[in-house]
This record gives sequence, structure tokens and C-alpha cells, in this order.
Amino acid sequence: MLPGWLIALVAFTYLGALFAIAYCGDKAAAKGRSFIANPYVYSLSMAVYASAWTFYGSVGRAATSGIGFLPVYLGPTVMATLWWIVLRKIIRIAKDNHITSLADFVSSRYGKSAALAGLVTTIATLGVVPYISLQLKAISVSFNVLLGYPNITPPPPQSGPIIADTAFYAAMILGAFTILFGTRHLDASERHEGMVAAVAFESLVKLVAFLCIGAFVTYGLYDGFCDLFTRAAALPQALDAFTIGNRQLDVYHNWASLFTVAFLSMLAIVFLPRQFQMAVVENVDEQHLNKAIWLFPLYLLLFNVFVLPIAFGGLLHFAGQATDPDTFILTLPMSGQQPALALLVFVGGFSAATGMVIVECIALSTMVCNDLVIPMLLRFKRLRLSESEDLSGLLLGVRRMTIVLILLFSYAYFRLAGEAYALASTGLISFAAVAQFAPAVLGGIYWKGATRTGALAGLGAGFLVWTYTLLLPAFAHSGWLPMSFLDAGPFGLTLLQPQQLFGLRGLDEITHAILWSMLANIGAYIGVSVTTGQSALEQTQAALFVDVFKHGRDVAPNNRRTHGSLPELHALLSRFLGPERAIATFTGYARQRGLDWPREADAELVNASEAQLAGVIGAASARAMIASVIEEEPLHDSLTGLPNRMLLLDRLNDTQEQSKLGGDYSFAVLFLTLDRFRVITDSLGRAAGDQLLIHVARRLKAGLRLGETAAHLGSDEFALILNGIKDASEATRFAEQLQVALSAAYTLDESEVYTTASIGIALSNAAYTVPDDLLRDAETANHQAVLLGGACCEVFGANLRKRVVALLDMETRLRQAVVKGREFEVYYQPVVAFASGRISGFEALVRMRRTDGSLIPPNEFIPLTEETGLIVHIGRHVLMEACRQMREWQLKFPALPPLHISVNIADRQFVHPSLMQQIDEVLAATGLGTDSLKLEVTETVIMDHAEEASAVLSKLQAKGIRLLMDDFGTGYSSLSYLHHFPVNSLKIDASFVRRMDESDKDMQIIQAIVTLAHSLGMDTIAEGVESASQMARLKSLKVEYGQGYYFSRPLPAADAEALLAAWPHYQG
Repeated sequence: MLPGWLIALVAFTYLGALFAIAYCGDKAAAKGRSFIANPYVYSLSMAVYASAWTFYGSVGRAATSGIGFLPVYLGPTVMATLWWIVLRKIIRIAKDNHITSLADFVSSRYGKSAALAGLVTTIATLGVVPYISLQLKAISVSFNVLLGYPNITPPPPQSGPIIADTAFYAAMILGAFTILFGTRHLDASERHEGMVAAVAFESLVKLVAFLCIGAFVTYGLYDGFCDLFTRAAALPQALDAFTIGNRQLDVYHNWASLFTVAFLSMLAIVFLPRQFQMAVVENVDEQHLNKAIWLFPLYLLLFNVFVLPIAFGGLLHFAGQATDPDTFILTLPMSGQQPALALLVFVGGFSAATGMVIVECIALSTMVCNDLVIPMLLRFKRLRLSESEDLSGLLLGVRRMTIVLILLFSYAYFRLAGEAYALASTGLISFAAVAQFAPAVLGGIYWKGATRTGALAGLGAGFLVWTYTLLLPAFAHSGWLPMSFLDAGPFGLTLLQPQQLFGLRGLDEITHAILWSMLANIGAYIGVSVTTGQSALEQTQAALFVDVFKHGRDVAPNNRRTHGSLPELHALLSRFLGPERAIATFTGYARQRGLDWPREADAELVNASEAQLAGVIGAASARAMIASVIEEEPLHDSLTGLPNRMLLLDRLNDTQEQSKLGGDYSFAVLFLTLDRFRVITDSLGRAAGDQLLIHVARRLKAGLRLGETAAHLGSDEFALILNGIKDASEATRFAEQLQVALSAAYTLDESEVYTTASIGIALSNAAYTVPDDLLRDAETANHQAVLLGGACCEVFGANLRKRVVALLDMETRLRQAVVKGREFEVYYQPVVAFASGRISGFEALVRMRRTDGSLIPPNEFIPLTEETGLIVHIGRHVLMEACRQMREWQLKFPALPPLHISVNIADRQFVHPSLMQQIDEVLAATGLGTDSLKLEVTETVIMDHAEEASAVLSKLQAKGIRLLMDDFGTGYSSLSYLHHFPVNSLKIDASFVRRMDESDKDMQIIQAIVTLAHSLGMDTIAEGVESASQMARLKSLKVEYGQGYYFSRPLPAADAEALLAAWPHYQG
């Protein structure tokens, strides 16, 4: 007989050894050395999958169903071949997003939803409690069986007092050791190196124990495999166990059912909380998967080598006896008088159960604390948790209490329902529960369109069906519910029989439950996702998860703009992490940027802080806490609800990345502005303008396909991202269709208005490396469309880019020239009086010199100076220099007839309020008389500012300054206005003079202008005179003055002075 104290001593010694390993592992990690940073430890730690179900239940299942135990191991083996595709992606996502649990993973993918995190935690906890109870049952049964050594007696019934129940003490002891293993301190990464090392060790122990008992049965009790299988072939129950099909509905005697078990096992190896903890959260290096892909299946293979021999050995050895097949692995060495081997087997089974319980409870306590308890506590204002300086003790307390409660609930399930099912069947109930996570997780990492609402609907529907078809029947079998609930359905509705739902018969309970729960889960997940939208955060998280390999490692999304108090952020971290870790987080962030302490709560610091908090309180709670001290700028326009510029650029970046990966994938960006929008707002008010923008936004969205984006950038500016656009013609066709849609009437209150749009198009190509460039070029094309009069579209081309770059370069040089003042020079072109053939004055013309000394043509920089407003400064400089030079010539050549200087006044100069003051200051500074100054203004300028022009011209005339209307005949040429303006001269445009030798019509136009001028008391000046014959003909038409290359091209001051000194006489 083995005394109870000896068995307990062995168990405690083993737990002490595990704790010592864990302690050493944590100490080594604190010093920067890791026991677990190798693929072999990682692979062994994943063998926590092999629980008491594997150790005891597989033999029991093999004894009753032959190869029916295999699907539980074939499923994980098949899934292992997909780990490099699926599990590696999950690990990368978890590391990049600082995810610490399965609930955290699902919550983060769907916009950091607290509701989803809570639902996942609830499902995981309720689903895994039966599995933990299974471990307690295994420990209790194995202890009681071993306690009867050398006699083999059935374990006492569970109906005895709790004080005498071994399972209760096992639960409490495991609770204490779990607290020591996993909740000694808080860790933002939620990694437990010591625990991983201990679990890897226990995986070796249980494998060695199983191989030892297998070898003992095969070669100790029998003469090898051949002998054992030959004898077993004579057993009727062995032949029945290997019969698959034959209309048997047992879960292990039906091919469809066996595939169901394999399918569940495939999912369980990833989605059981303990497996997610070991495979994902505790992973040190994703490259370890390279070896785990074959090491883990090899481990399972070694475990299964002796399952059938032990099962057949038990059937042969205990033939005719009522020995529980689940205990064969323990009763066989007992019957063979091998107490040491029996103790080793007990330790192996105890190791399998404790490893599973410790890791499962740690994983569940993290989820319950982060995603259920803490969010609820933070909502109770009376607790004043926000005023506490350090909540790390509370967090640890919650996790420790959660571990104890989970084990107590598991014990309660063991007491009330543990006898209803064998070990293996209890495990499948839990497998079916965690399988409900598969659609939300797998869909979330491969499908960007999956939504938070869809995930909630899918998980909720699947969980409800699992509860109805599996959990409630388990309660009925345990006596908690009447059996009529199963036999006749609730309220006698046979269509609602839990295990024959809607009349579906012919399936075992597990296959039946999985079929309906997965149908409900996947159907709701997809159906709701395609009919609901995503928030901006969901879209961002979807891109981060689905495209995780496109992004850099550990790079947080940089589309977040925040502002808030740095001290408040630090206080928040101190509250949950503790003061020391909060300081370490801030100083570590600062040192990476060459600082001693952060200067502000910028987006990167906020992301880093949120990541630290997420490891302690979960992603959803961390986001809520960060939001309490940090304000984040929205990603959608508040007026139209469309994405704003920041979100547009983020999506444009994603589209560019997709284009790079897709090779031939192309897209287009459209930049759109509304024509005459200012007219509508000026006439109907800003509120009407806002209504118009809302209507336009709706029409833009209605014209887009799934996955395309319309954004409002501000004022009347919109941008669109169009997917799959192959060429400019396709983009132009879409733009034209958009024009038609936007041109229809808009009803704004009681007014009906119309508007058109100017659209710029930029097509994607490999030259674009940042999204801003694409948007910039689309905007440039839009500007070109506006210049063409609007209501049209323009496609951006290389020539447009060169022009824009050249204009920018020219503007830069102009501004530099204005500052320096040396690049601008005044040239002088003589004006000749036809009556005398002598020079009567000059027109001052501004020229700009390049750095190499050459001159820039006026048409390359004059329009730009007018557009930028630099013409006002340049015009003042030209006026001053021209007047100074004319006065200097008057003094130098006193014998010459009085000369005048003509200076052009641009549009912006003419309407500038200080024009009169500038002229007075220039004349006073230079000493030039007002009768020597002539100002030239184009008729377009006068007509655009008719009211102001009349007043300005009258003031100039009152000063004695003569006024010239330049380029007459090319603009409005309004005779009624001309009659009222005090203009002294009309300048005949050079285009008429140039063509008068070829066309009588131009001669007649010149004659008409001269007649008009003379009738109004004005004289005329002809521009562009290039020959003596032209001079003669103009003279015959009574034109008084002329200028052009026939007399001289524009000259610098020195050359103009030499011309004056020569005093030429021109004949024509």
C-alpha cells in the first residue's frame, strides 16, 4: 500500500521542482539571459496541449473506439503544417500591437472593442471551465486509485463531503501555485519566461512517463507489439472498437464525427487560451516556428506510439473486470507490482494536468481582469479609482482572485457534472466552445471588410448555439435539467430538441453542435459584416492586421494626431503600471530621441504608453484610459461624415502598398472642387453652402464601388480613390459620369441651385513613393481644370509637373530677387512723335536677369508676379527708378524738348489703397514734374474695377499726370465707359499694326480707333512699329506716336542715354 503522505510528498516535490525552474527562469530573464530563447523549449511548451485528456483519456478512448483517439492529434498535426502561414501572422500581429491575450487580439482587430473583448472572455471562461474540471477529475481519480495500491479499487463517489474530496485540495493547491507562477508581478508584455521553462520541463516529464509505461506494458507484461496485437485480435471488444460506421452514432464510431473531432482539434491548437498564451504571447522569436512545425508533431507521434498497446494491454489484463479504461495507464503498473513506475505515471499525469491548469488559469485571469473586471470597476465613479496613485496592487489582486474563482467554478462543475462524461468527451465540449473564435480571428487577419458588429453577431450566435446544443445537454445528463428537455425539447417543441435541432438526426452530439454553431457563427459574421460599416479605428486596425507583413516591425500607425497633458499621461501610467515602470517607460522613450524626458505627449509617446497599458489592462481598457487624458483628432469630417485628409492619406498609403504587391494593380486619385461655390455661399449664406457640401458628399459616395474612398478635405475640396483604374480614359469616363451626377439640381431649404465641378486626375505609377505626392498632383491637375473655366477634368501629366515645378522655382527666384533688389532692371523703349520724327519719351519696362547674366523673357515672370502680388513691390521699384532716370536725363539734356516717361500700372497696383501716396512720394523724391509722367493701364483693369477706376483716374488727372489706356481693342472696348474715364491716350495694340500690311480690315480698325480717340479729345500711340512703311501708313491715319523695333528695342539706361545723345531722326 502506498501511503497518502508519500503520494502527496511526491506531488509537492514535483511542484516545488517546477517552481524552482520557473524562479530560475525569471531570474535569468531579469538579468538579460533567457532559458526559453530556443525553438526546442518553444516546441515543448506548446505541448501543454497534451493534458490529462491526452495522458489518461486517450488510452480510455482507444480501449473503446480503437483509432478514434487519433483525430485529436491528427488535427493539430495538420494545423502545424499551416503555422508558417497562419500562426506566424498571428504572432507578428500580436507583437506589433502588444497583444497579451486572445480576447485582446479579437478586440484590437475590431476597433479595440470592449464589448468584443468581454464576449470573448466570457466564452473562453465558460467554455474552458469543463476542461479544467477534467484535470481536477484526473488528479483526483489518479490519486485515489494509487492510494489503494496494490489493490485496484474504483475511486469513491463524488457525492462525499467536500472536506474529504481530493479534487478540492488539488484545486486549492493548484490555485496557490498558479498565483506564484504567473501573478507575482505585472508585466506589460504578459510574458512569463519562468512559467514557459517549467511547462517545457513538464512536457518532457509526461512524455517520459508515458513512454516508460508503454514500454513496460509492451515489453514487460507482453512480448512486444506483435504478441500484444495478436492477443488483442481475439477480444470481441477490440474488434468492435475498430469498427467505424455501421450506423453507430458515437462520436468516435462515425467517419463524419471523426472528421469533426479532427477539425475541432485543428482549431483548438490555436484558439484554446493556453495554446494562444504559449504559442503567441510567450513566443520569443517567430523563427522558432521553423522547428516547431515538425518538432511538435513529432512529440505527438511519440505520445501516440504506445496508446493502443496500453489500451489493448488493459483490455487483456482486466478482461471481465470493471476497470475504468481511463485508468489503465495507472492500474497496469499497479497490477504488475511496480510501485515506482506507478508513482512515475502518477507524476506524469499530475504534470499534464497541472501544466494545463496553470497556463489556462493565467491566460483566463489576464482576460477576465483586463476585459471584464477592470472595465466594470472603472465605470463605478464611487470607487474613485481615477484618484488612486497606484492601481498595480489592485490589478494583481483581481488576477489572483480570478484564478481562485476559476478553479472553484471548475471544481463545482466537476462535482455536479463530472460523472456525466468521460475525460475525452468533456474535452470536446471545450474544444467546441473555443472553435467559435475561429471565424472572427481567421476572418479578421485575412478580410479587411470584417466589422466589429459582424464579429459580435457571429460570436454571439455561435456561443448561444453551443450553449443550447452542448452545455445545456451536459446539465441535463448531470440532473440539473429534466431529461425531457432533451427528449421532447423545451415546452414540448420537438423541432427545438437540443441534440436534434430542427429535426436534424443521424449525427452525434458534437458534430450536430458544431454544424449548427458554425453555421450560425459564420453566417452572422459574414452577413452582418457586409451590411454594416466600419469606424475609422476599425479600418485602421483592419489594415494593420491584414497587411501586417507590409508594415515595418513594431511600427505604430502614424495617422494619429493627439494633444494632451504630459503630466496627466505620466500619472495614468503610474496608476496602472506603478511609478517605477512609468518612469522607465518615459525615460526609455526620451532616450531614443536624445532627450532626458519627453517634451510633450505626442502621438508616438501616446502609442507607446497605450501599448504598455494594453499589456496590463487590455487594449480596449487601455484605449479608454488614454482617451481620458489625451484628446485625439477625429479622422472624419464633422460636416459630411466623409474621411478627412489624414484618413485619406492613410488609405492612400494602403492602396499604394497594395499596388506595389499586386504588380499590375493600378488606381487613380481625383481632386474635385465645386465651381462657383463662393457665389452660392455669398448669396444664400454659409448654412446653405454646408447643405450643398452634404448633398455633394452623398452623391460622391453613391458613385463609388466597394472599397473606394471619398474624402472631404475642407471648404469645397473633395478627393476620391478609385481602385482598378487601368488608364486615363477609364478615369476620365468616371469623372465625366461624376460631372453628370453633380450637375443635377440641389434643393437647399427653399432654393434650387446648380453647380458643376472641376476635377483633377492623377494616375498611380511606380514613381510615387508617398501618398502626398499623388494627392498633390491631382490637385495640380484640378487647378488646371479651374483655369480652363471649370466644369471639366484634367489628367496630370509630366509636362504639367514640369510647369508647376518651373513656376515654383520662378516664384522662389522672384521672391529672392525682391529681397535682394539687384536682379530687376528697368529697360527703356523710345516713343517717337510721328510729326517730328524725334523721340518724345520712353516707356519703362522691367526685366529680370538670371544668375548667368541672361535676361528672362517678361512673359515668363510678369504673370507670376501679378498672381503672387509681388508686382506691387516690383512696380514701386520700377516707378521710382524710371522717374529718377527721366529726371536725370532732363537735367543732362536741357536743350532737348521736354521728355516724358511712361510706366505700366498692373491690376494689383491700380487697386492698391496706397497708389496715390506712392506716386506722390516718388515724384517728391526724384523731383520729376507731374507733366513728365504718364501711367499706362490696360482697358481690362479699368473695366474690372470701373467704380474705383473713375475715382483714381480723376485724382491722377487732377495732379497733371497723363493717362494711357494700353492694348486698346483687345479687351472690353466699352465706348460708354471710355466716354466717362479721363484718359488722355489710347495705345493701339501691336497685333493690329503687325497685320495692317496684310489686311485692310486691320487698317480700318486702326482708323476707327484713331477717329474714336480724336472725337474724345485723345491722341494715339501705335505699338509694334517694325518698318518705315508701317510708320508712314500710321502717320497717314493721323496716329500721333509710335514705338517698336523700327525705332529701337528696349534698352538698358546707358544705351538709352546714348540714343538720346545721338538724337536720331526717324522717317516714314
